[in-house]
Amino acid sequence: MGDVALIIRVMPKSPEVDLALLTEKIRESVPRLNDVREEPIGFGLKALKIVVIVSDAAGESDTVEEDINAIEGVERAEIVELTLT
Repeated sequence: MGDVALIIRVMPKSPEVDLALLTEKIRESVPRLNDVREEPIGFGLKALKIVVIVSDAAGESDTVEEDINAIEGVERAEIVELTLT
């Protein structure tokens, strides 16, 4: 078994959501967070694009996505890409 890098786009509920605070909440919830970047969407809204390293075991990527979606201030999190590391 190997590891997989998940690239996840995290959309905040509104432009007023503090992205630094949201990043800290994600760091607490997701243990193998590798990278975080802000991505402009439009009309002042920015998303977070994060990279999380997980085992390629079945279902682990879904668990990470569900954990992030449960964080207050997150509208939705979706895996946009994955690759073997």
